[in-house]
Amino acid sequence: MVDVTKATFDEEVLKASGLVLVDFWAPWCGPCRMTGPVLEAIDSERDDVKICKVNVDDEGELAGEYGIMSIPALFFFKDGKKVGESIGFSPKEELSGVIDKLK
Repeated sequence: MVDVTKATFDEEVLKASGLVLVDFWAPWCGPCRMTGPVLEAIDSERDDVKICKVNVDDEGELAGEYGIMSIPALFFFKDGKKVGESIGFSPKEELSGVIDKLK
């Protein structure tokens, strides 16, 4: 997984080829802490999706640009274009299914 900032977002997400999952999260958020291990498992098992994390406390401007109102907010980008999103905690099987549909 890649920690992303406003300075690195374009390079890591928008200029990346293929599917990128961006997790907008915060350390104090309970559902975000539940989502973390799910994303780590997906990251270790799959090479068809790049997973990036954006800490909304540190990157408020970036979170504002993407209209983040609730976290965790998982945004899916394919070849630089947003193709989907999921708000709140989702189990691994559900996220894997979304990845399968979008890749």
